[in-house]
Amino acid sequence: MRTRPAARAGRAAQYTALIGYLVFLAFPFLWLLSVAFKPARELGSLHPTWIPKHPTLANFRQAFDEQPLLHAASNSLLAAVSAAVIAVALATPMAYVMARQRTRLARAASGWVVVSQAFPFVLVIIPLFLVLKNLRLIDSVPGLVMVYVVWALPFALWMLVGYVRAVPVELEEAAAIDGAGRLRTLVSVTAPLLAPGIVATALFAFITAWNEFFFALVLLKTPEKQTLPVVLTHFIGTEGVADLGPLAAAAFLATLPSLVVFAIVQRRITGGMLAGAVKS
Repeated sequence: MRTRPAARAGRAAQYTALIGYLVFLAFPFLWLLSVAFKPARELGSLHPTWIPKHPTLANFRQAFDEQPLLHAASNSLLAAVSAAVIAVALATPMAYVMARQRTRLARAASGWVVVSQAFPFVLVIIPLFLVLKNLRLIDSVPGLVMVYVVWALPFALWMLVGYVRAVPVELEEAAAIDGAGRLRTLVSVTAPLLAPGIVATALFAFITAWNEFFFALVLLKTPEKQTLPVVLTHFIGTEGVADLGPLAAAAFLATLPSLVVFAIVQRRITGGMLAGAVKS
């Protein structure tokens, strides 16, 4: 009987912390949405409100008139999709070997993957720039895709190794008894069970590449090849004064693809995980 008040207090504290965390995450997006639909007069008001008093689409029209948002979005989409597909295609067999081969080399590779996540952007941009310069891929979308793949590969490996280890080894042993080789086992037995993990990894790789700014800013100089995050900086003047309304409208549109992709895929990820749990 004495534990019930403590349990209720603990549960109330958990819900309070969860609500606070959700508010913290939602605040930037809600503020962005509010500013995107406000006219210029309300943006300069000394008493701002969350809900626009006179909502307008003028900021969206101005954003599309001033900057090539659709072309930049197509560049971002091409780079993000290509990087996600290539990173997952490379990481899946590598993760399988690292998870199943318990050798010193595999453990060293796993440790290197974890350590590489701590490398800052500034540390790797100069070597990557020199490599791309020798390959004549500076100021090109394929060169940017190569950088995104290199940057996403350690995280994709780290995620997929955990998913591979969760697949029962007995299923692969049964396939080996039936005469299947390593490649056939990976393609026909392990890969279908890894589908939720592969989708989740590809989703994170896509969102990371879609939102990435630093590499695109350094490597892409031609305006026609720049990605959406770089084009968003054009709404900021030379003196650091931002054209707040069009900037908020463009930034709001830039966040929608990530939200839509996650909304479409998250049910399949959850359903696949539950199905895999039932099968195991």
